[in-house]
Amino acid sequence: MAAKYDLTQRIAPQLDRHLVFPLLEFLQERGMYPDEELLKAKIELLNHTNMVDYAMDIHKSLYRTEDVPQEMMERRAEVVGRLKALEEGAAPLIAFLQNPNAVQELRSDKQQNLQILKERYQIGPEQIEALYQYAKFQFECGNYSGAADYLYQYRALSTNSERSLSALWGKLAAEILMQNWGDALEELNRVKDIIDSKNFSSPLNQVQSRIWLMHWSLFIFFNHDNGRTQIIDLFNQDKYLNAIQTNAPHLLRYLAIAFIVNKRKRPQFKDFIKVIQQEQYSNEDPITQFLACVYVNYDFDGAQKKMKECEEAILNDPFLGKRNEEGNYTTVPLRDEFLENARLFIFETYCRIHQRIDMSVLAEKLNLNYEEAERWIVNLIRTSNFEAKIDSEKGTILMEPNYTNVYEQLIDHTKALSGRTYKLVSQILEQAQPQPTR
Repeated sequence: MAAKYDLTQRIAPQLDRHLVFPLLEFLQERGMYPDEELLKAKIELLNHTNMVDYAMDIHKSLYRTEDVPQEMMERRAEVVGRLKALEEGAAPLIAFLQNPNAVQELRSDKQQNLQILKERYQIGPEQIEALYQYAKFQFECGNYSGAADYLYQYRALSTNSERSLSALWGKLAAEILMQNWGDALEELNRVKDIIDSKNFSSPLNQVQSRIWLMHWSLFIFFNHDNGRTQIIDLFNQDKYLNAIQTNAPHLLRYLAIAFIVNKRKRPQFKDFIKVIQQEQYSNEDPITQFLACVYVNYDFDGAQKKMKECEEAILNDPFLGKRNEEGNYTTVPLRDEFLENARLFIFETYCRIHQRIDMSVLAEKLNLNYEEAERWIVNLIRTSNFEAKIDSEKGTILMEPNYTNVYEQLIDHTKALSGRTYKLVSQILEQAQPQPTR
């Protein structure tokens, strides 16, 4: 049952192979698949990296032996030899970068820096390329900290835009793997700015890069303190939302979660519900289906059933959990937040279309017993703007009509019109600009 809602097989192809390891660790910790399957999957991944020692440890665990195949030993010797050769090639530049007085000579102009390096330190394009190869090899060995430092330094010197972007992706992956969420978010925004620029390679590559970026961002947004707002700001942009609907509808789960657990209703929520309505018959994710039940079909019995499935999906999703002090994943806080807000969504919508509500009926739809539901509703009415009265003798809730101020309606319509006008003008200006020559 737990594996029913697992999205790993859809998400993994869009990640760097190193980013797949945390997902497999989570699946193994949750016991969602047989250990043997997951260990084999890890070895398959490791065969395409330089993390040979880790692969040996997995092999010993999988086959319950202290012996490892000869090819693994040969591969290890090959990796060590290659690492030494790359280190020697990059040594002059690394020595320069470790000298604070020398580094102070560098300027913001990259061409001028290349001239300084060549004339004063006999460092040319070959050594800069060697630094990139060394950093990349370090990353493949699992030395993410060293790789991140060297990739940053490479980007400061490189005039090769394609290689610089590759180095930026590598640094983003390294920061994610080190769980440096603040630095990772900064790198994520740098990658986004490049992808969204008008001179980015081709429209097809642009769409694919956005898909990659959104998948990688899941690690950050559900760990960074402000991530739940940031994911809405990114995923709900038209160009990113279109990419999701066309190429990666499973990502709607995470946007839906962000909207539900956000502390305040986001103005984009109504537009997102339109997307949910469009996708409700093709997307089988319980979290998006829950929103469809509440806001599209007004199916409160269906919403109640979906809440149980949503809880299962959250508990078995590696992105929706954080490491606790013991180093283990925990999804309980997010699950509890989700259930609390999901009940609020049901209550708000149910009250909007009913004037008199039977408490026992509402308790059933909220997945609470009668006493729990009564306490929950009393507290909600006390702490929110709900205009309602509880008749304890009859066991009913009487909703008082709440008419929207006519001036507020006018302001809302004006804001919407202003937004559409701005978008239309932006599109016209963008089409009018000359296309870059190829």
